[in-house]
Amino acid sequence: MPQTSAPSRRPSRRFLVWILVLLLLGAVAYALLHTISSRSGRHRAGDSTDTAQPVAVTSAASGDMPVVLTELGTVIPITTVTIPARQSGYLTDVLFTEGQHVKKDDLLAVIDPRPYQATLEQYQGTLAQDQARLAQARLDNARYQRLIHQNSVAAMTAQDQEYLVKQYEGAVKTDQGMVDNEKLQVEYCYIRAPVDGRIGIRAVDRGNYVAVGQTNGLATLTQMQPISVIFTLPQDQLAEVAEQLHATQTLRVEAWDSSNTTKLADGTVSVLDSQIDTSTGTVRMRAIFTNEDERLFPNEFVNARLLVRTLHDVTLLPTNALQTGPDGQFVYVVQPDNTVAVHNVKVGVQNADTAVITSGVAVGDRVVTDGTNHLRAGAKITIPADHPQPAATDATQQQRHHRHQQAD
Repeated sequence: MPQTSAPSRRPSRRFLVWILVLLLLGAVAYALLHTISSRSGRHRAGDSTDTAQPVAVTSAASGDMPVVLTELGTVIPITTVTIPARQSGYLTDVLFTEGQHVKKDDLLAVIDPRPYQATLEQYQGTLAQDQARLAQARLDNARYQRLIHQNSVAAMTAQDQEYLVKQYEGAVKTDQGMVDNEKLQVEYCYIRAPVDGRIGIRAVDRGNYVAVGQTNGLATLTQMQPISVIFTLPQDQLAEVAEQLHATQTLRVEAWDSSNTTKLADGTVSVLDSQIDTSTGTVRMRAIFTNEDERLFPNEFVNARLLVRTLHDVTLLPTNALQTGPDGQFVYVVQPDNTVAVHNVKVGVQNADTAVITSGVAVGDRVVTDGTNHLRAGAKITIPADHPQPAATDATQQQRHHRHQQAD
């Protein structure tokens, strides 16, 4: 038994030795690969740090900057009239069409005037009768006055005649008032446009009976030219606007559509309201627009752009050059050695595209506008716009030369 078990243990020990050797070689290989990879990564990182960043730049310029306030407004007609029935009766004629533009005093509709015309004739007859009586009384009074001087008539009779003349004069005045009033009633049967404007949808058709005080009237007449836009101004900006309005009497306003992408009309501010709305902290303003093309429609929501004033000879930069950091806004200014420096700036008035720089940048300074994501103070940059690639130019020249050869 001892002789047969000894040979079986020796191969097992050699196998374990080989496994240990292989594991050791694998560990050494992994360490070498990790060291090489780390060195290569550090080398690439160093290269990327030193690589110049391509950017787009622009120069700070001097120019004019309009101070514009954009506020939400509503188109409000200067005059809107519900055309009433000022007389009761049957509507015999409708002389307008829906959507029609009419002028002041144009005849729009007719209410049957015959009942009122008949009453007018009655009053005119009464007036004529009383006028005749008055004329007779005046003749008798003149005769009595001559006779009383001749002591041919009693004084009481002459005095009674004077009173009779005055009674008839009063009756004639009453009759004349009745006639004038009835003429007015007849005139009310002919409905006319009170202002220039555009007729809306008809509320009553021909043949219907209309009455005084009818709620909806016959139609609505809206003045379209000119038209106004009422918008609200925050109270914080009231002082500046009021000062400019007092100095110039009018301020320019542009009306833009609700998406603020399309200009609709030009106008001027006509009035500033007399008090601030305490619930919103705003004050209302009215701007007037000629609206010749009627692009402004009543009750439409628009954006009112109010030009308060214009700043002259200020330093201007595109808004995309402005960056925001822990110390406020800053820009990257290009240095002569093609590096960038961080300049903190103070920004004044700005709009969607341009900002006024009050400090931190001088006119002529070149400022980075694109490619700022990986910049830092002292970073190297390249400006492709300063060095256009000649390859495209050479290729273009070759193509032109080839075309000339083909033409020859």
